[in-house]
Amino acid sequence: MKTGLTKKQKRTSIYFTEADEFVEICTYNTDFKKRLTEFAAKYPAECRQLDDDGNGCKTFAVKKGRFGIRLTAPYSEKRRQAASALAKKNAQNLRRTAK
Repeated sequence: MKTGLTKKQKRTSIYFTEADEFVEICTYNTDFKKRLTEFAAKYPAECRQLDDDGNGCKTFAVKKGRFGIRLTAPYSEKRRQAASALAKKNAQNLRRTAK
């Protein structure tokens, strides 16, 4: 969707206070909007769409217990090499089974 905004202007904002029961999420991110829309349709008591500005941004309210932020530590060089070796092995197996 053409919005006339640059990628830098297309933000995802997450708002909440300790007192509120819901987290408010405003996003232009297509994948995130799709995931939130599907979640809202499946669990209307846990998530609902609040707004669609018509320019690509949608706003949702999600119960605090349903929303999380996950931080992941960077892979060590040893773990990165092991993951790379496993991916290469799986790719070879896929090529063999595809023939």
